Amino acid sequence: MNPNFSTIHHVAIIVSDFQKAKDFYVTILGLPIIREHYREERNDYKLDLQMDGCQLEIFAVENPPERLSYPEATGLRHLAFKTDNIEAAVAYLTEHDIFCEPIRTDDYTGEKMTFFFDPDGLPLELHE
Repeated sequence: MNPNFSTIHHVAIIVSDFQKAKDFYVTILGLPIIREHYREERNDYKLDLQMDGCQLEIFAVENPPERLSYPEATGLRHLAFKTDNIEAAVAYLTEHDIFCEPIRTDDYTGEKMTFFFDPDGLPLELHE
């Protein structure tokens, strides 16, 4: 029987600083909070954020190992956010002191994209 993997339910990331991550993803990127709580049994914080069709789960644990990014390691490469106006999105992020790479056009799809990073260096993509 086909299990019908039709959509992504959530993406989970681990952050080193809960408040920095919350400010970045909620205040700057504007993702609405579904729930937020401290899990005493695990000594961590969990923040669930709403995205169109799925959730972003943020876990803040004490002393997580650093992420390997360059050279890129096996595993999650980046998260990509869809935008209708990449130039306006880049201008907004720049106003909030978030550096974005130059906008480029994907050679294969012809669509515009750029990359920026969360406070822990997780690569994030804007895709128009």
